[in-house]
Formats: sequence, C-alpha cells, structure tokens
Amino acid sequence: MKPNFWKTKNFVSLLVFPLTLITFSINFLKKFNSKKHFKIKTICIGNLSAGGTGKTSLAVELNELLRDKFKTVFIKKKYSNQNDEYNLLKKRGKIISSKNRKDALSIAEKNFDLAILDDGLQQKDIEYDLKIVCINSYEGFGNNFLLPAGPLRENSNELNNYDIVFLNGFKKNQKIKHKIKKINKNLKIFNAIYEPINLKEYNLKNKFLSFCGIGNPHEFENTLKKFKFKIKEKLIFPDHYSISDKKIDNIKDIANKNNLKI
Repeated sequence: MKPNFWKTKNFVSLLVFPLTLITFSINFLKKFNSKKHFKIKTICIGNLSAGGTGKTSLAVELNELLRDKFKTVFIKKKYSNQNDEYNLLKKRGKIISSKNRKDALSIAEKNFDLAILDDGLQQKDIEYDLKIVCINSYEGFGNNFLLPAGPLRENSNELNNYDIVFLNGFKKNQKIKHKIKKINKNLKIFNAIYEPINLKEYNLKNKFLSFCGIGNPHEFENTLKKFKFKIKEKLIFPDHYSISDKKIDNIKDIANKNNLKI
C-alpha cells in the first residue's frame, strides 16, 4: 500500500521532503550518462511515479498489436520480487530478462526486430525509439514530490523528454490532462480502462470476496465494481506479494464462512 501522505502536501510529506534531495541528486547525475542506441527498435513503457500504473498490461496489449508485423520480444529487468510480472509476460510472448537492460537488448537485437521494455524510463543511458509514460488517472502525480516524500521517481517536467502518455483508469481526470499539456503541449495523450476478459466465468448475482497484491489495489476494486461485482469482503496484500498455500487456504476459509465467491 502506498502511504497516504503521498496524496497531498502535508506535515509528514514536508517533514520527509529533505530526503528527496537523494532522489534528485541521483536523477541529476544520470543526465550526464552517455546514451547507447541499439540496432533493434525499442519501445519503453514506464512511469514517473512508484508502481501500479498499468505498464505491464500496456506492454502485453502493444505486443498483441505488433507481433504480426514485427518479430517482438519483451525486455524485463530481473528483480527477485517480480517473478509474477515475468511469468505474465512469458505467457504472452518471447521475453529476455537480465539484471542489466543493455545486456538484454544486446541479445535481443540478434534475433528480433522490436523490443518492448516493461519499465526503464529512468535508465538514461539507453536511447529509446519511443518513450511511453503510464499514469494512473485517479492518483495523477500525487503531491508532486519526489520519493520518499511523494510518489514521483523523477520530476514531472521529465514529460518534456517523452512521446506518449497513457492515462489508465476509470476516472476522467481533466485536471491531470491540463497539467500534462502545460508541461509538454506536444505529448499525445490516450485514455485506457481496465477490462476483464473472463466475465463469463462469473455469476454476478453472487456476492464476492476480492483479494490482490498489486501497486494500486483501489483500481482493481474500482474495476470489479464497474463491472457489477458485489464485493462484501476484500483482502489487500503488498505489491508483488507471494501468496503461500496456507494464505490461499485462509482466503478460501473466509469466503466459505461468509458464503462468498472469490
């Protein structure tokens, strides 16, 4: 769960604000890195704020659109706590995962035409052909502070260096659109919503228990409600949470006890 003080400028965020100098300094030094351009075409899908903006979903969707015209591959930096995203991408296409994105791209350019990178905009030593920013339409930029006082991994003015914005979520946020255009009037902005592909598997007359371990749990809940799920109980776990068999049994017990479907 993201801390509440990321939403607005308040006493806690102002108290933590001096620590943003660390994030600012790291980002500033990255600007002096020399950029490497690869022969393979690259689309990097990233975000300005911490997690839960729909990057992986968009990467999958773009791959579906482009795989018939190009020999595509996903590039995903290897993190020990993000095997869920790796496995999801692996089910939907070819993937190369490495602790170093440059190494992965060096391998990819030998066998593929197009690399779709799930995250990586903050790696400034790679010259991407197309840079896409995902923003959650409900949260926007939060309090507009850098980590750890706010949700931003880099300053929102970095939008001047990117090509496309996807506003993901059900909220029609004209305020954030206006702010984006004020920073970079040339940015193309697209709206996207989350849509279940397996609705027919569920009887919406039932009452449900929902659970998730993702960056924006409220967006998952909003999606369920939008598609008429009656949510009576909900369990929220940390992002990329590894759910044990014992925990799954516990979820089933809670659902059974309350006569709920999962």
